[in-house]
Amino acid sequence: MATDAPPPSKETHKLPSTEEFTEVQESAEFGELRRSYRSFAFPLTIAFIAWYLLYVLLSNYAGDFMGTKLFGNINIALVFGIAQFITTFLIAWWYARHASAKLDPKAEAIKTRMEGGA
Repeated sequence: MATDAPPPSKETHKLPSTEEFTEVQESAEFGELRRSYRSFAFPLTIAFIAWYLLYVLLSNYAGDFMGTKLFGNINIALVFGIAQFITTFLIAWWYARHASAKLDPKAEAIKTRMEGGA
């Protein structure tokens, strides 16, 4: 069975020492990478949890409101439930774009430097 995958690289990478890891962890570059991640992930996580809890609380305590028919047999609860799935996929897509644009280049630069490539 043939595959299109290239053979494994014979190139060996230098393993960083504990001191090198500590030095990178304390660097401004790594701090900026962490800030970029946290400034995106934490607010979005809090917003999504609040949105989810709103849905759960409305479902439990505002049955009449959630049961309000919008058109046909479609009610507010169904629309909110589908919106939960949509927002999940939108957040994943948005994070993937953010990571590839802002996080991955910084992480790759750190990784390359740590493995002795720079």
